[in-house]
Amino acid sequence: MSATLSISPASDLIDAPRRIILSGFTPGSLVEISARSRTNDQATWGSRAVFQAHPDGTIDLDRDAPLQGDYEGAASQGLIWSQKLLTPPAPAGAPGQDLVAPISIAVEARGEPGESARATLEQRYAAEGVRRLELEQDGMVGTLFTPPGPGPHPAIVYLNGSGGGINEANAALLASHGYAALALGYFGAPGLPSHISGTPLEYFGKALRWLRAQVQPAGGFVAVSGQSRGGELSLLLGATFPDLVSAVIAYVPSSVVHGVLAAGRPEEGRYAPAWTLAGEPLATVWEDNPALASWAAIDGSPEPRRQAQAFVDAQNNPAAVARARIPVENIRGPVLLISGGDDGFWPSSDYARQIAEQLRENGHPHPVEHLDYPQAGHSIQPPHVPTTFIAKAHPVSGVVLTAGGTPAANALANADSWKNVLRFLDHAAKASLTT
Repeated sequence: MSATLSISPASDLIDAPRRIILSGFTPGSLVEISARSRTNDQATWGSRAVFQAHPDGTIDLDRDAPLQGDYEGAASQGLIWSQKLLTPPAPAGAPGQDLVAPISIAVEARGEPGESARATLEQRYAAEGVRRLELEQDGMVGTLFTPPGPGPHPAIVYLNGSGGGINEANAALLASHGYAALALGYFGAPGLPSHISGTPLEYFGKALRWLRAQVQPAGGFVAVSGQSRGGELSLLLGATFPDLVSAVIAYVPSSVVHGVLAAGRPEEGRYAPAWTLAGEPLATVWEDNPALASWAAIDGSPEPRRQAQAFVDAQNNPAAVARARIPVENIRGPVLLISGGDDGFWPSSDYARQIAEQLRENGHPHPVEHLDYPQAGHSIQPPHVPTTFIAKAHPVSGVVLTAGGTPAANALANADSWKNVLRFLDHAAKASLTT
C-alpha cells in the first residue's frame, strides 16, 4: 500500500477546519510533515512537525500530537497556524497583490525511504458568487462585498486599526457568510489621508448612510466591527450614530478615546487628536495626564517594545478617564467585545470589562457579551492563519511592537472568537427582523 495524504475539505473558506490524515506509512516509523504557503501579501510561510505512525500506518492530526516540531499537542490546524515567516511581505499596495485571492498551502509528508505523499490545501476568502464593488464616491473609499443571491442581506462595516488600509479579506469572508460587508478605509489607502490625524466621525456617518441606501439591508440591520483602533472607532460610531448602527463588534478595543499614538503625522506626537466631531477634536485620555511620563521608559526600551503599561498607567487618572470615556450607553443594539489578557499593545481585557460594566450599569437593554482569552494577545482575527509573527514593525511609525500572546493561544482565540462572531451576528440580524 502506497503512502497517501488526505486533506478534507481540500478547498473551502479559510475559516473551515480541515482534517489531515496520512496512511500507508511504515508502522511505528517517524514521519515529517511540512507545510509551505505564500499569503496574498506575497510573504512566504512554513511549518514542520514529526509524528510517529500508528500500528496501522496512519497519522491523524486531529488525534495525534507531534513528537517534535513547530507546535505541541494534537491540533488539527496546527500545521497552518504554526507556520513561521520565511520571507517578508511586499510593501502594502505593491503591484500584484490580490488580498482576497485563494491561498494554497502545500503539505508534504516524508517517512521511510520511498515513503512520501503530497497534497494541497486551498483557503478562500470569497465564496462562489460573492460580488465586489469598489467605493470611491464623495470622499469615501472602500470595497463592498455582497453575498450571492438577490437579498436583501444584513450588512456590516469593517474597519481596520492604526495600520490603516482597507481590509478586503475580512469583508469578503463576512460576505461569504451572508452579509453585505463594506471594508471601509479612512486613512492609509489611495484617495485617503496618509495618517489617522483628525479623522472626522462624520465621514463614517456618511458611509453608513451610503451603505443603507446601496444595499437596503434586511431588517435595516447594519453592524460595525473593527480591531484595535478600529474597535475603539466601532464603539464611537455606535455611540455617535445610534440610529445608523444596529450592533457593534469590537476586537481588542479601548474604553476611552486616544490620540493618534503611532498612526499620526510624525511632527504631531502621539497625543494629537485622532477623531473630530462637528469640527472639534474629541478629548483624549492623555490630556493633562501624569501617565505621559510612562512613555519615556517604553520609548527607551529595546525593540520589540511592549507598550501596554503606559495605557494601564493612564487609567489611574479618574478625571482623564471620565473626560475621554466612550459613551457606550448611547449604543442602541447588542455589543460583542473580544479581548486578549496578554495584549502587548494596550490592556484590551481591562478596557472590555470597563465597557461591559458601563453598559450594565446603564441598564443596556440589548445583549452584551465579552469574550476574553487570558493568554492571547492583540492580534485576534478570523482563524486558520499563521499566528507566530507576534512582534512586527508598526505599519505607520515603523517601531517594532509586540502584540503579545503565544502562537497557540492566539490561534485558539481566533477560532473560538470567530465562531462566536458569526453566532452573534446571526442572532442580532434575526432579531432586527422582528422589531
